[in-house]
Amino acid sequence: MSPSLPAVLPIQPFTRPVRGEVTLPGSKSLTNRALLLAALCKDKVVLTGALFSEDTHLMVEALKALGFTVKADAGAGTIEVSDQDKGFTQNEPVDLHVGLAGTAARFLTALCAAAPRGVYRIDGIPQMRKRPMKGLIDALRSLGADIRCTGVEGFFPLEIHAKGLRGGEVAIDASESSQMLSGLLMVAPLAEAPIRIRLSTKVREPFVQMTKCMMDQFGGQATFVPEARSWQVGTRPYSFEGAYAIEPDATAASYFAALPLVTGGALTLLNLQQGLQGDTRFVDVMKRAGLAAAASPRGLDVSFTPPSPRTGVTENFNEFSDTFLTLAAISPLLSGPTTITGIAHSRKQETDRVAGMVRELRKLGQEVDEHADGDGLTVTPRPLKSGVEIETYGDHRFAMSFGILGCHDLHGDGRPWLSIKDPACCAKTFPHFFALLESLRQHSLSS
Repeated sequence: MSPSLPAVLPIQPFTRPVRGEVTLPGSKSLTNRALLLAALCKDKVVLTGALFSEDTHLMVEALKALGFTVKADAGAGTIEVSDQDKGFTQNEPVDLHVGLAGTAARFLTALCAAAPRGVYRIDGIPQMRKRPMKGLIDALRSLGADIRCTGVEGFFPLEIHAKGLRGGEVAIDASESSQMLSGLLMVAPLAEAPIRIRLSTKVREPFVQMTKCMMDQFGGQATFVPEARSWQVGTRPYSFEGAYAIEPDATAASYFAALPLVTGGALTLLNLQQGLQGDTRFVDVMKRAGLAAAASPRGLDVSFTPPSPRTGVTENFNEFSDTFLTLAAISPLLSGPTTITGIAHSRKQETDRVAGMVRELRKLGQEVDEHADGDGLTVTPRPLKSGVEIETYGDHRFAMSFGILGCHDLHGDGRPWLSIKDPACCAKTFPHFFALLESLRQHSLSS
């Protein structure tokens, strides 16, 4: 993954404006959804442009353990899924490890519950045992699944005694993670009868729409009925053969969309388009902060030329919350306050992202108001403190967001002033993030 990174990584500031092109990794969200959907098809499927990271590795290894043939070629960026008829044929219990991967955790729980037979034991690292699962577990049980929580009720570890799903109507509370609804939607065609999924609470829509679109692409069928706040999913089997292209990761793009605001200069984010991912909305937020951005035949061109103003913004990140850390981390460089709301659910992700962000920004000398309702924060810029080590809490998005802030030449002479603890945690979704950042810095010096 990233074995060469030190335990604490000083970030080398850019002394010249950034220039160049960025090839982004494939989307984690799309890769893990496509892996599950490919496993539910009859014919061989090849994913192109796939992400190779800790989260997708966990999904690949789990599918192998379940009996599917999965061949990954990191050099070519492809993952081949075949021998689907051999899935779920083991006679002994199968142990699956999901680490801290939320997509793998929710999708595999739904997949194993929908399996026709077998015993499946699913667990992750200690932090995964704290992440929300109850809404999905309850919904699957309502459809006849035998799911046993062998630790704390409603959380990992789980033991599933599979016998298929019976279909019918079910309610789901997916307010804490839309991945729970996505997992249920994708496996619903395996049920004995059509499933009607009623939403008992508000759900963040962009990732659910991504799931629906991908189900359509793989030959499935899911229909949302707005007046009933429900999804109708039939039993038509998935049917797809050949190559499926994974889009570049729009969340990963947020770091490099923000970089020109920090260093000045221009970047082309190759092949990034408005596609299935809701996180592309982050670019519009950056434009309000002062970034120039425009689509081109090669992707997305972003630039910033000082002394143009960098302005604080107010934004509700409820539907693209993975990117709020990018804005929060660079907010000390913006003029005026930045207010971020709609992020209460991110307290139950890899870590409490709201509390962690408040803590790290205050270490940097910033004035931060953590909103009383727990749903947001306001950052008022103050002079940045030097010599700060950023705690990442094992969360890749802290490492990458503050890595971008560290590119700011605080002292005007290229001296590092900010360090990142445990930078290797980026292996979860972007193993070569810091190598790419350094290559851009070196390129800026020679251009």
